[in-house]
Amino acid sequence: MTIAQQTPQADHQLPDVQAAARGLYIDGAWRQSHTGLLIDVIDPSTGARLAAVPDATIEDARASIDAAAAAAPAWRATPPRRRSEILRRCFELMIERSEMLARLISMENGKALRDARGEVAYAAEFFRWNAEEAVRITGEFGIAPAGTNRIIVDYQPIGICLLITPWNFPAAMATRKIAPALAAGCTVILKPASETPLTAYALAAIYEEAGVPPGVVNVLTTSNPGPVTAEVLADSRVRKLSFTGSTGVGRLLLAEAAKHVISCSMELGGNAPFLVFDDADLDAALDGAMIAKMRNGGEACTAANRFYVQSRIYDAFAEGLAKRMSALKLGAGIDAQTECGPMITRKAVEKINRLVEDSMAKGARVLCGGKTLAERGFFYPPTVLADVPASSELAHEEIFGPVAPLYRFETEEEAINLANDTEYGLAAYIYTRDLGRGLRVSSGIEAGMIALNRGLVSDPAAPFGGVKQSGLGREGGQHHGIAEFMEAKYIATSF
Repeated sequence: MTIAQQTPQADHQLPDVQAAARGLYIDGAWRQSHTGLLIDVIDPSTGARLAAVPDATIEDARASIDAAAAAAPAWRATPPRRRSEILRRCFELMIERSEMLARLISMENGKALRDARGEVAYAAEFFRWNAEEAVRITGEFGIAPAGTNRIIVDYQPIGICLLITPWNFPAAMATRKIAPALAAGCTVILKPASETPLTAYALAAIYEEAGVPPGVVNVLTTSNPGPVTAEVLADSRVRKLSFTGSTGVGRLLLAEAAKHVISCSMELGGNAPFLVFDDADLDAALDGAMIAKMRNGGEACTAANRFYVQSRIYDAFAEGLAKRMSALKLGAGIDAQTECGPMITRKAVEKINRLVEDSMAKGARVLCGGKTLAERGFFYPPTVLADVPASSELAHEEIFGPVAPLYRFETEEEAINLANDTEYGLAAYIYTRDLGRGLRVSSGIEAGMIALNRGLVSDPAAPFGGVKQSGLGREGGQHHGIAEFMEAKYIATSF
């Protein structure tokens, strides 16, 4: 398999990456870091340097805290309707600039342009949803059971929030945190991944244009995240940490936050099972598998990583999946014809290759792909492995790439046990025509989200999050997401 090297169609201009890289965004102003050092942003499709962004220091972190603290009283006091209107304007501007944002994501992240367009639409929706929720924050009023006093519960902004986001969804992971925080009346410091910072800075300019006051949103990029994050969390004015990333890093951040008793929301790793029962609609299951596996080239925490297929349908499913995966067109993310772009870094490709080679050495059969490509950029071909042994590393480690390992099962009980045989519990996928079975299995699987006869589980209107080592708390949903950024205050009164 070779990679098509094409240039984007001439009727679409490339985004101005230099404009997105103009500086740290602190207190409504663009500035360089205290040291003047820069972080290179690499195009995964070519391995070439796209741009460079400032490398924030501890001094820059302190400046962002000061800015967020100074802006907090006025933003907290801003009427909910006004906050709602600003969030709605953020949504509108993101939709107006959607093609620019999608192309910027494709360039710095490498994801296929069609996936990047989908991400922008999804990311913008968090502003529309939370614009509606901002005016629906209500309290509670009741009589104490003893009748001696009234119970009043008021919900107030939790305070300054540190938001840390990963590289795989540079727009959506940011807006999924920023929108509810702002709706709740909090000010924030966003630390995006240094691999994909340009989208975060482009969005910061949109927030400013939409009317977000200076200091309410601050954006820092740093190549030294440990000390910078520790500095922010050590400040008594910071009261919330919301992190999306690996479970390993999440554990370290939880330990750091525990030193200062800071509220934490953690969206961590996943190892999602994809269960296909004998009675499933084969074409629907294959359609869902392609979405669940290949969204963002498999670089998603919700990606289907373990395909458990019941014996009678196993061969047909394996053949169909291999046919579809091998037909995907690899290429630069910015190419509109690309269906699978590069991985984020060379290191990511090496990890995928290690897992695949280990599985093959232990007896797995390669139905398509399975070999690294001697091309520029960080590419790995869509791969399907049959009869993967349970002892392989692939069966237990999150893949984060376009690899689909297949396993057989016989009974419903066995399928549930296999699905739960992991420290993770973020998402799971189930295909069956039997609704009773689907609900039983959904109940038995230890995961925060279940997609029943669907290949896509994420929705801004639904609570997103996992159990076990996959995280703490929820993002999105009718009230779950915004509640993460609020504190309940109980007032006892007699009248």
